[in-house]
Amino acid sequence: MSPTTSESKLTETPMPNDSNVAISPLGATANGQEVHLYTLTNANGLVAKVSTYGALLTEMHVPDRDGQLKDITLGFKDLKSYEAGHPYFGATIGRYGNRIAKGTFTLHGKSYTLATNNDANHLHGGLAGFDKKVWEARPLSTEYGSAVALTYTSIDGEEGYPGNLKVEVIYTLTEENELTIDYRAHTDA
Repeated sequence: MSPTTSESKLTETPMPNDSNVAISPLGATANGQEVHLYTLTNANGLVAKVSTYGALLTEMHVPDRDGQLKDITLGFKDLKSYEAGHPYFGATIGRYGNRIAKGTFTLHGKSYTLATNNDANHLHGGLAGFDKKVWEARPLSTEYGSAVALTYTSIDGEEGYPGNLKVEVIYTLTEENELTIDYRAHTDA
């Protein structure tokens, strides 16, 4: 098994012309933000597709017992369906995963009230969590395979959270048929 991406050596783009990362337009959000789909492939034919909308894993094609590639993810075929609301299929959620009871918490002696979206509770980042944001993306090359790094900065006060939070998610498809997902985050709160 290969080390995680955070242990490997990442190099910035530009990618070589024979790169195993393809970028294609997926459409625009209802408010006009352009969304792209990053397709990672390896020498064995595996395919992983990641959207800049929600840092979503939209497709993962792996061989079945007969060697035929099949998509094993739950999801939708178009951006509009993801925007209409979904049960977090393939999404990067946040700032917080799970529920925060009554949408309130205390940090360093100060109480914060968050957006509620699960009756009186805050679920998976609120009304407009990470799964509903358009992330910046760039293809990467590692010694283990093709990758895409997605970044998003959640500003102080977004959904009620304190502090600015910079998040990075790196999807890597290895030549050993592994998909690794690495998360990094840093806040000033």
